[in-house]
Amino acid sequence: MTRNALDADGDAALSGETAAKARAARDALADHDGVVVAFSGGVDSSVVAALAHDVLGENAVACTARSETLPAAELDDAKRVAGEIGIRHDTVTFSELDDPDFVANDGDRCYHCRTMRLGRMYDHARELGIDTVCDGTNADDPGGGHRPGLRAVDELDVASPLLDTGITKGEVREIAAAYGLSVADKPSMACLSSRIPTGLAVTEERLTRIEKAERLLREWGFEGFRVRDHDGLARVEIAPDELDRALDPAFADAVHEHLTDIGFEYVTLDMAGYRTGSVSPGSSEGDSADDTAAGTVDGEEANGASDEADLGRRYPR
Repeated sequence: MTRNALDADGDAALSGETAAKARAARDALADHDGVVVAFSGGVDSSVVAALAHDVLGENAVACTARSETLPAAELDDAKRVAGEIGIRHDTVTFSELDDPDFVANDGDRCYHCRTMRLGRMYDHARELGIDTVCDGTNADDPGGGHRPGLRAVDELDVASPLLDTGITKGEVREIAAAYGLSVADKPSMACLSSRIPTGLAVTEERLTRIEKAERLLREWGFEGFRVRDHDGLARVEIAPDELDRALDPAFADAVHEHLTDIGFEYVTLDMAGYRTGSVSPGSSEGDSADDTAAGTVDGEEANGASDEADLGRRYPR
């Protein structure tokens, strides 16, 4: 099945209820002359972009906001997935660090971020002569605890076709798989500021060392993880099904050396493992439509952990 087949006979790949919801979302999008999709490259916004492209063609634009809190790898993923969909992909640039309310990192950090981010989307939409901005909020998101970012979505009158047609996170993944999108099973990804505990200022220095540390873990083959920055102390969270690998002395030596080189003073491993929102109790990490309800990560099993550290092979310097 080609990527654009879903709006024709491709719905047959979906369950009856999910197919009906997908058709309803396409019909709702078709009522607009054009849309700008707030596009992170995560599964939610990717499905919205695919649905919009099916019915609006070149009048649907995916737009990614570039800022200090977006890892470079996520921007690369967004570009790649937009190519899979065939939708035009634009970027806009802004800095959350220009807003002292965001930098203060209080309980409404995600509200301030989302307000700025979506405001830039509307600016770009107006430049294109488009009236509507869409996001990837799905039907499961409003029940996800403290969600100040959703308040910004409501205040700015952003269209949320997944939410409006009752498409749940599971159904989003089902639709993405029917489209053949590579992000169908992608774990949720929150912005880098979610790694900084509430009340500790968000700074470019902290964001940079978090991004470098997480890039390293990704290069080493870990899939479910976070590096939390407690004012210079790195608290490394690893998904439970990958934790055995992190208990290898080779990993302990390598991660300590590399993360202190990056700028952390101390490096710790959280024995509770990776879980969302662990630095902001009561909140969904990142408070983003693509970042709530973290997907199940199929962790790589430890391959015969050795008693002897083998840093050169598995954790290159």
